[in-house]
Amino acid sequence: MGLAVGDATGAPYEGLFADMIFRMGPARSLVETPSKETRHYTDDTQMAIGVAETLIECGEINETVLCAAFAKNYDPARGYGQGARRVIEAMIAGEDWRELAATLFPGGSLGNGAAMRVAPVGLMFCDDLDQVAAQAELSASPTHIHPLAVDGARILAIAVAIAMRESPFVRADFFGELKNWAKTEEFQWQLSVAAQLRPSDTVSGFGNSLEAHRSVVTAISCFAGSPDCYAEVICRAIGQGNDTDTLAAMAGAISGARLGIEAIPTNLIESLEDSAKGRTYISELADKLHKAYESRRDQTGPN
Repeated sequence: MGLAVGDATGAPYEGLFADMIFRMGPARSLVETPSKETRHYTDDTQMAIGVAETLIECGEINETVLCAAFAKNYDPARGYGQGARRVIEAMIAGEDWRELAATLFPGGSLGNGAAMRVAPVGLMFCDDLDQVAAQAELSASPTHIHPLAVDGARILAIAVAIAMRESPFVRADFFGELKNWAKTEEFQWQLSVAAQLRPSDTVSGFGNSLEAHRSVVTAISCFAGSPDCYAEVICRAIGQGNDTDTLAAMAGAISGARLGIEAIPTNLIESLEDSAKGRTYISELADKLHKAYESRRDQTGPN
């Protein structure tokens, strides 16, 4: 729910410059006193729903089931990127989507599409970070094979899992652990820098665009600046401008994992669309995912 609310709240401002959003709001007022219009989520939430549905059905990421979920849920009006549209439409048409995903961009897409949808993996396997990392990679592979895109998904999922711990938030420890899981020099460097920032320091240097290495650490840093306040987290994410829906979705997912449903402002939840797979379905999906997590924990035991 933290992901979906962040996504839907940030979506109306996607593509706007940060200073333009500041003049409109600033972002704090956009979150604290939003319009009463229904907010619709984007492809970020729609694909995260597919990940959660797969985990509930299979207990892990199964590529065939995951791709079927992506295809079944696909609604191009949700704002899918060009690459994702082509890959999912190839899945629907029974074409060689693997080849397309590998060749559509040189080296594969390095976008944040795998990271934006990966939060359910962090929830499901939060007791086993090795599994979080492995399952995050599997969840990325249908659409993203570039090392930066995969690393972004891995790190975001790990951040969600770490946020689940019932312990005080220590910024240096949080980012230090994330750095240990990063496999690319770009993310290792960014996470090292993020660890040294104060909560009030700007995070704009990490980027605000759709590339994984220009958004994932930004979203994580928005969370780290206000680890105990969901509204502050998505305010800051939206205030970065540009890819506001995905920044708020990723940051909101981590915050929701740490703080729970009670921390998400009621007015934001109530403004989220209640379509066939809207807020009621998402709430029910969260309960089913938790039951799947408990079943797995009972079978494997805590690590």
